[in-house]
Formats: sequence, C-alpha cells, structure tokens
Amino acid sequence: MEAWQHPCANGLALMEAVHGTAPDIAGKNLANPTALLFSGVMMLRHLGLHDIAEDIHKAALAVIAEGKYRTGDLGGTATCSDYTKAIIDKLQGTGADSD
Repeated sequence: MEAWQHPCANGLALMEAVHGTAPDIAGKNLANPTALLFSGVMMLRHLGLHDIAEDIHKAALAVIAEGKYRTGDLGGTATCSDYTKAIIDKLQGTGADSD
C-alpha cells in the first residue's frame, strides 16, 4: 500500500515543498525547484496519474545525474530556468542524452 492510499487519509492528501524562504536569492533565478516539482509528482500519484508522475520524476533525476544543469545548491551554476528547461527538454525527448 502506498502512503497516499492509506485508509486513514479518507482520500485527502497534502503535498508541500518544505524549505526556507531564501530571501538572499529571491528574484535572482537561482532557486532549485526540485522540491516543488516533486510535490507535484506526489499530487499526480495521488490522483492516479502514475505514468506522468514517473516520467517527470525520472526526467528530473536524469537532469541532476547528468550534472550539466544543476543549480548552485547542488554544486552547479545553472539558473532555475535552465534547470527547468532541461527537465522539459528531457520530457519532450529533445534534451541531450534523452532516453
């Protein structure tokens, strides 16, 4: 049984990207959106959209593993936009090293 299928949940679920506000990088296109993205993946799984959730999850992990588009907190120099575009390209099969 998956966590989102627990009978005590009564069909309800909460997905939240928990982290600090990072005022030092606000508005600078430097944030790492992975926590927010994976919260969306959890929501998709809760809604039964497992294939879509898995595609997004795998694409994000692949981009991180490739290392070219990592945000600063992951040791890279990519902007939030660069990292996000790399994930989108991976999903669309247009990114370098797409599966």
